[in-house]
Amino acid sequence: MLPLLRCAPRALGSAVAGLRAAAPFPPLRPLLQPAPRPCARPFGVLSVRSGSAPLPSLLRPRRPCSCGCGALHTEGDKAFVEFLSDEIKEEKKIQKHKSLPKMSGGWELEVNGTEAKLVRNVAGEKITVTFNINNSIPPTYDGEEEPSPGQKVEEQEPELTSTPNFVVEVIKSGGKKTLVLDCHYPEDEVGQEEEDENDIFSIKEVSFQSTGESEWKDTNYTLNTDSLDWALYDHLMDFLADRGVDNTFADELVELSTALEHQEYITFLEDLRGFVKSQ
Repeated sequence: MLPLLRCAPRALGSAVAGLRAAAPFPPLRPLLQPAPRPCARPFGVLSVRSGSAPLPSLLRPRRPCSCGCGALHTEGDKAFVEFLSDEIKEEKKIQKHKSLPKMSGGWELEVNGTEAKLVRNVAGEKITVTFNINNSIPPTYDGEEEPSPGQKVEEQEPELTSTPNFVVEVIKSGGKKTLVLDCHYPEDEVGQEEEDENDIFSIKEVSFQSTGESEWKDTNYTLNTDSLDWALYDHLMDFLADRGVDNTFADELVELSTALEHQEYITFLEDLRGFVKSQ
């Protein structure tokens, strides 16, 4: 049985050799290579067939600027710069505060880009309020109010208000722990004027962190106020009010944050204009 199996490959090899002699196959490598095609145009240049529409401007090869700087200057860039210049002028016209408004209550303001810090010392305690203006403007919903006949678009545009989340830190003199209260502005409370004095901000979370550490630890217990007893929550709000963080403070914080956000927005437009215009 084993000699027969050994002879089988030899028999098959002989048969294949006979077929190749009768009808030789073309080499395998030419079959795998694409057939050569004549080059109709040089590489890197896009041409248009006769009778076809011209290519969009984005597909056309850009030429160096006539000023000789070698940079890319397009008609779109020129229109963009003109639009930004007009936008900056309009934003400066409606800017309420040329300088940042001051907070009452003896708060000292420190600004680092989009982040602001308010510091106050009261009877051996240091209270710090930190907020960031990025993503602090609530989204506006179009279509809620249709303009009346003859009403200009500028008249119906809502005033943008910055309502950032803010963090209150309370440090006792010589204490090793810092009480941290994460606060925010509920959307349904901002801008409402009611007879009863409702809190225009609320506490989201409360935790303790080690004093002096730059990074907070997620392993420390955090109290979420969603399921908190209302009596305890009211005491926490009174605790903040006794240290100057009350509705008056929250109103002034909105004004300060809105002014800072608008200031940073104008600076961003100016930087964007300079970037597009730069050579």
